[in-house]
This record gives sequence, structure tokens and C-alpha cells, in this order.
Amino acid sequence: MKAIRIAAPGGSDVMKLEEVPTPKAGKGQLVVKLDAAGLNYVDTYQRSGQYPMPTPYTPGSEGAGSVTEVGEGVTGFAKGDKVAWTGLIGSYAEYHAIPADRAVKVPQGMDTKLAAAIMLQGMTAHYLCHDTFP
Repeated sequence: MKAIRIAAPGGSDVMKLEEVPTPKAGKGQLVVKLDAAGLNYVDTYQRSGQYPMPTPYTPGSEGAGSVTEVGEGVTGFAKGDKVAWTGLIGSYAEYHAIPADRAVKVPQGMDTKLAAAIMLQGMTAHYLCHDTFP
């Protein structure tokens, strides 16, 4: 599979498209074929070295797509389910192995591109409206 990889901090030119092994679902994990990855300021902070990351790594902390493999012990998810997540590095790739307990089912009829873009922003809006405002 192909993934964006970063070997050293820097500008956008440090992002390289590389061939890497397709992940397998471990215990408690889902493998998801990405439809879309979110782009957030934290991704640029990590890439630039402002937030140090162990290298090499695949950036991207949120995404959405279709489950292709369900790991041992996982319940509530099946192949073909549409899911989204945030806070899990590695979404700039064709496939991503994620902990099932961090996956959120995408509501029927919602585009996975929207789901990938809204996870962190939705939680931020909820926090601001329900915790900060009062």
C-alpha cells in the first residue's frame, strides 16, 4: 500500500509517498481502507518539528473509511462498516489499523469525507458549547 511518510522534520517537501506493508488487524483492532483523511494544524506542527515525533512516521490524526478486517475480540463492527476516528497518527495512508474502541460508526447517508473532516472540529465545537460556555 502507499502512505505518506516523514523521515525528518521540515516543510511540506519532507512528505514522501512510499510503499509500505498493508497493516493487519491485531487483537482489538480494525483495519480500515481510507476514503479520506482530515487535515489539522496539529499535523503541520508535528511535521515541522514543533511537536516532536519519532521518525519515520505516517502523519494524519483523523480519517474515515470502510472496515476491511476485524481483529480478535472486536464486537460491534463488521467488514464494510463505515467508521471515522481522531487522535490516531497514521491516516495519510491507503489503510490504517486502529483500535476498535476509538472507531465511531459513520451514520448511514453521511459521506465519509465529511466524517473524516468533522471528528476533531465536532468535538471542539461540543466542548466549547457545553464546557467552556457555562
